[in-house]
Amino acid sequence: MADSTYATPSAGLPAQTALHTGRAVFTEAYAVIPHGVMRDIVTSYLPHWQNTRAWVIARPLSGFSETFSQYIMEVLPGGGSDRPEPDAGAEGVLFVVEGEVSLTIDGQPHLLSPGGYAFLPPGCVWTLLNKSAASARFHWVRKRYEAVEGIDAPTAFVANERDTPIRWMPGTDDRWGTTRFVEPTDLRHDMHVNIVTLEPGASIPFEETHVMEHGLYVLEGKAVYRLNRDWVEVEAGDFMWLRAFCPQACYAGGPGRFRYLLYKDVNRHMQLSLR
Repeated sequence: MADSTYATPSAGLPAQTALHTGRAVFTEAYAVIPHGVMRDIVTSYLPHWQNTRAWVIARPLSGFSETFSQYIMEVLPGGGSDRPEPDAGAEGVLFVVEGEVSLTIDGQPHLLSPGGYAFLPPGCVWTLLNKSAASARFHWVRKRYEAVEGIDAPTAFVANERDTPIRWMPGTDDRWGTTRFVEPTDLRHDMHVNIVTLEPGASIPFEETHVMEHGLYVLEGKAVYRLNRDWVEVEAGDFMWLRAFCPQACYAGGPGRFRYLLYKDVNRHMQLSLR
């Protein structure tokens, strides 16, 4: 596939002369966090991470999305962590959008550059350092793993989306597809973090309405997205957070590809009691 440029938060602060009117919205069914509100003032600092800050763009909330959290991490040169994950029951996915990081998983070293992807199963021992001379940014998606008797837990792996083919949807003339890092039928996994690609003018031509909740971070391009009862314009750097059963569809607006990092919970029975 052709090289991609991934969006990252703009940081800084708008000028005092900037208008307040924006696109941020939080509804009963979805939220949109546009890139223009991901500024320095809303970052967080995490325990046992050095020279690092995070934009927290999703977290479990009662009555809203409940299965995952998502951070955009910015690690300065020399920064990182040798104690990154505080929850032994959490699994994670890292996706690098800028710079490079040195990741060690159970003693095995890996160098992740833009497009780099890592799956971190619960209980694995990992560290992450920025040994380069430039800042690095990556997404960190976290979910509490739901173990199933008789099914092994998944194992760690690393990949790069540039080496992973897009699987085009049937009947779309290779205009709408998904870069899958885990096979959908692999029941060890209870979450997928994939990349969806739509060529200019392509669409998701029906209102998907399903039990899976979503986090969608726009890596590239622009589109008009159907979210519940609304049509919402989104572009590179925006984040969408969708509850289960929120109707969703989209048209890719061009002139380039529309691409987003997509989280969804999968492959498990529904809990029959409130958490």
